[in-house]
Amino acid sequence: MKIIILGGGEVGGNLAHNLTKEASDITVVDLDSDRLRVLQDRYDIRTVRGMASHPDVLRSAGADDADMLIAVTNSDEVNMVACQVAYTVFHTPTKIARVRSSAYISGGSIFRDDAMPVDVTVNPEAIIRDDIKHLIENPGALQVMDFAHGQVQMVCIKAYYGGPLVDHELRNLRKHMPMIDTRVAAIFRNNRAIIPKGDTIIEADDEVFFIAAKKDIHAVMSELRRAEPPNKRIVIAGGGQIGQGLAASVERRYGVRIIEQSRQKGYELSEKLDRAIVLIGDASDRDLLVEENIAETDVFCAVTNDDEANIMSSLLAKSLGAKKVIALVNNPAYVDLIGSDIDIAISPQQATLGTILTHIRRGDVVKVHSLRRGAAEAIEAVAHGDESTSKVIGRPLGEINIPKGASIGALVRDEEVLIAHDDVVVKPQDHLILLLVDKTKISELEHLFQAPLSFN
Repeated sequence: MKIIILGGGEVGGNLAHNLTKEASDITVVDLDSDRLRVLQDRYDIRTVRGMASHPDVLRSAGADDADMLIAVTNSDEVNMVACQVAYTVFHTPTKIARVRSSAYISGGSIFRDDAMPVDVTVNPEAIIRDDIKHLIENPGALQVMDFAHGQVQMVCIKAYYGGPLVDHELRNLRKHMPMIDTRVAAIFRNNRAIIPKGDTIIEADDEVFFIAAKKDIHAVMSELRRAEPPNKRIVIAGGGQIGQGLAASVERRYGVRIIEQSRQKGYELSEKLDRAIVLIGDASDRDLLVEENIAETDVFCAVTNDDEANIMSSLLAKSLGAKKVIALVNNPAYVDLIGSDIDIAISPQQATLGTILTHIRRGDVVKVHSLRRGAAEAIEAVAHGDESTSKVIGRPLGEINIPKGASIGALVRDEEVLIAHDDVVVKPQDHLILLLVDKTKISELEHLFQAPLSFN
């Protein structure tokens, strides 16, 4: 697949890094020659310097025969115009644009071929908002992923000393919860992936990825770690698009305070939000946090557009007693530095990557979640064909030759959730939820699902 990436920033560079692993033909376009030079040296890709929306620049990048254009520059307008040019001049089949402004998203049906021909819009702020909302709703979770329109969830938690299943084999999970069906899809131990079996023993500090019907998630979590009380008090640092959207989505269920430094922005927030309390001030002001009883806060979310401010305010909130802190961190180098001092670091790049990969994978792939900084993926794909044309339909899961480093966690058949067991037989139109912990095996997975269901 020939792909042109417009924008060589954090998102574009991260995309190039992940896609080159899969042997795609990648060209990156950017105005910054130094940035392009670094990308070219690091990933051995083709680069073109120039304005991303100009037809001559796109032609130089190979738009005449490109399969896909992904516009992720810092400008919504440049991204949209580039898609327009790709559609009108080069007839590019698939056009993906990052559109951050909610005004465009909610401004009517403008993203269509006879108006603004963008096939897929990616709104990082909305994705991040939903991700944090899931974390608030599931105390103790490190990551929560929806599949099959929310019928199934995959959750990552850290196993702690004292958990009912720590130091026990996974097969005991069924004994503890005979009425609930679940499957542990993967375990990460000391940054090493383990595809679990029945005799796999869960150890303290393991990152455990399990899958279950949404209604059973909390029950399963309580078996794998100490149950945590529901969250009640939420403090949000930053009143931008993410902070405002997050506050609006959770203010009716939780006690929400939002801290915004700009007085004008604070007044605007107070008019738009119904129940959330808006505070004017600096989230890294110790006196302000103490005054607002930060020690009684269940979740502190720092979502400003400044990485350093997010990290420092989160560290301060944690030191003052906040039970859990979540920080938005754009620079991946910072994630390695903060270690375990911050409970969860949210990466906009990774959030965006999963949405884009959904449209890059071949076959009927309806959702992709990027895990562990792109090292692993959770994939929802639809099985098509029949027993004669498909390598999976009509076969029990135990007889499907899934490549090492991949596992099937669950199937969704109409409204029914089927946790993956060896005797479950795949039927046409089943939604398969797969976890791939070794990205080098993507070609083997492609071969297995080559026709009619395939991945790229």
